[in-house]
Amino acid sequence: MTKNQKDKIDNLFYYSPINTEKTEQKEQKKKTKEREKRIRNQNNQKKIENQFDYDNEMVIKMTNKNNQKKSAQKKQKMSKKQRQILKKKKRIKNILKFTTLLIIIIGGIIFALVSPIFNIQNIEVSNNEQISTETIISLSQLNIGQNIFKFNKNKIKKNIKTNAYIENVEIKIKIPNKVQIEITERQKDYNVAFLNGYVYINNQGYMLQISEEKQELPIIQGISTPEEQIVEGNRLNDEDLAKLEVIIQIMNICKNYNLDSKVTSIDISNKDEYILYMEEEKKTIYLGDKSNLSNKMLYVQAIIEENHKKEGEIFVNGDLNNNFKPRFKEKV
Repeated sequence: MTKNQKDKIDNLFYYSPINTEKTEQKEQKKKTKEREKRIRNQNNQKKIENQFDYDNEMVIKMTNKNNQKKSAQKKQKMSKKQRQILKKKKRIKNILKFTTLLIIIIGGIIFALVSPIFNIQNIEVSNNEQISTETIISLSQLNIGQNIFKFNKNKIKKNIKTNAYIENVEIKIKIPNKVQIEITERQKDYNVAFLNGYVYINNQGYMLQISEEKQELPIIQGISTPEEQIVEGNRLNDEDLAKLEVIIQIMNICKNYNLDSKVTSIDISNKDEYILYMEEEKKTIYLGDKSNLSNKMLYVQAIIEENHKKEGEIFVNGDLNNNFKPRFKEKV
């Protein structure tokens, strides 16, 4: 077989349908491998980029940490002298601030004390009924034109309270030039017979005023407080204060029976025998001691109603729980 013939046979074999199919399969496999290779390369590239980003963050963090470490080391390496200088500068700065503030405050105080803007132009007094406004201002020793910051409140209160009627005082400064004085007064509740006149007292036993005139109030007779202690502003002694508490109880009970306005006088000379006198009813009432006061006054009310306008004496000074019978003895 010649060479040409052999080549012809080979060519025929190569271009046969079977060989063509094999060739296409090989090319397809080759393309698939190339595509897979490209995909792997792309994935590897992304991994490298992600790794690079992570490394960048790590580098930044490490850099910041190193900078902080260096800064701390720098502070540690700062000499003792430098630290003292910084402390001294800070101290000087604080002193300057304090001094400036102090100068401003002192300047404000000096201005307030010397400026005529803060001179008193008006003194107001409120809640006073028995003591006149002029009297209270006079007692206070405040003056128009006086600097509003140059008086002592406690001293003013003490001056005003020298009047026995004044129970409490409040002083209010109204910038720039007004002073308000608020008064709480004691009220007269009883006349106390004293020499040829009377002493007005309140429910707390304070002696408010000594006068020859009798107020339209019940008269207390038979006190034990010594004459030398009968001074406006003083209180009754302890014995009389204890009896005064009983009087207040009696008057409160009388009020429940509408008899309080009829009581003219009360004799307290004997704590075991309180004696009431009702001028309008012309009756003297012997109450005995402070026991069973409500029951005793109930009998008093009944006897008064039965013996209206009859002059005489009512006796309820016995033991009501032990067969004592209250009675009325008409004056003959």
